[in-house]
Amino acid sequence: MTLEEYISEHSTPENEALESIVRDTQVHILNPHMLSGHVQGRVLAMISHMIRPKRILELGTFTGYSALCLAEGLTEGGKLVTIEHNDELEDTIRKNLSRSPLNSKIELVIGDAKEMLEHRASMHDLFDLVFIDADKREYCAYLEAVYPLVPEGGFILADNTLWDGHIIDPVYDKDKQTIGLREFNDRLAQDERFEQVILPLRDGLTMIRKIR
Repeated sequence: MTLEEYISEHSTPENEALESIVRDTQVHILNPHMLSGHVQGRVLAMISHMIRPKRILELGTFTGYSALCLAEGLTEGGKLVTIEHNDELEDTIRKNLSRSPLNSKIELVIGDAKEMLEHRASMHDLFDLVFIDADKREYCAYLEAVYPLVPEGGFILADNTLWDGHIIDPVYDKDKQTIGLREFNDRLAQDERFEQVILPLRDGLTMIRKIR
């Protein structure tokens, strides 16, 4: 048994809806490794329960797994808005979300995240919790775009920030996604508007709190 398997076996199991999403994603969707998965999903749910957000924003839906995990911690009457650029996934996402009673709390938006964020900012939309898991090359742009949407004391989570170890591997010095993540991590480390910590969970999960 690996340590990862041990951790999974000793964490709260997935519910039926999440198990179904995992199975269908592995069988029918290209790059199923992009799914958050059991342990990270439980961490996202736990963080959401701790924060008790009224509103959550997610950038990058994929097949809906992480959205359902995050939605578990929403307060009564709360809402999660999730944005996915790949319109070919829309039918799959809607089917997957419909497996859960939390579906009624989730709004799926298909389109370019940066454009949608500009629209939300113009509406003075605010979110207690933001989860960034979209195009790695655009993480710096996403951070700036969500900054006005998060109140002081609000939280941002950024996924894949260790990028399977590529973040410190010179072999990937010319890889655009690795470059984007390195720039994001370096810029965030110097940004006095936030405090942050990188968790060595799965592919790296950065927890960020807006302090000014």
